[in-house]
Amino acid sequence: MINQVTLVGRLARDPELRYTPEGKAVSNVTLAVSRNYRNNEGQYDADFVYCTLWKKTAENTVQYCRKGSIIGITGRIQTRNYDDQEGKRVYVTEVVAESVRFVGPKQQNVKQEELSPVEM
Repeated sequence: MINQVTLVGRLARDPELRYTPEGKAVSNVTLAVSRNYRNNEGQYDADFVYCTLWKKTAENTVQYCRKGSIIGITGRIQTRNYDDQEGKRVYVTEVVAESVRFVGPKQQNVKQEELSPVEM
């Protein structure tokens, strides 16, 4: 079985870092990925893909990327579910990143070697 996805898009908001009770770094980001065709108004639509980054990948992405940054993510699709406060079952589909590459132009205060691929 193969479960592999590659996405390149822009961060829809600034990434935020948090830690699990076990001390593992995690960041949930939303990646805006343009579709390959125009809609009836002649504009390109985008899909907003929920992605989860772990450990050093999460820490480096939070440190070096901001809303609008272009990044590439390779990872796998994962689904999960939970019951919300009203008792309704909520299903979530997300990309769990295995690696992140910073694609956009380097920022003023970041050295080029810091923009290399980030591995977990």
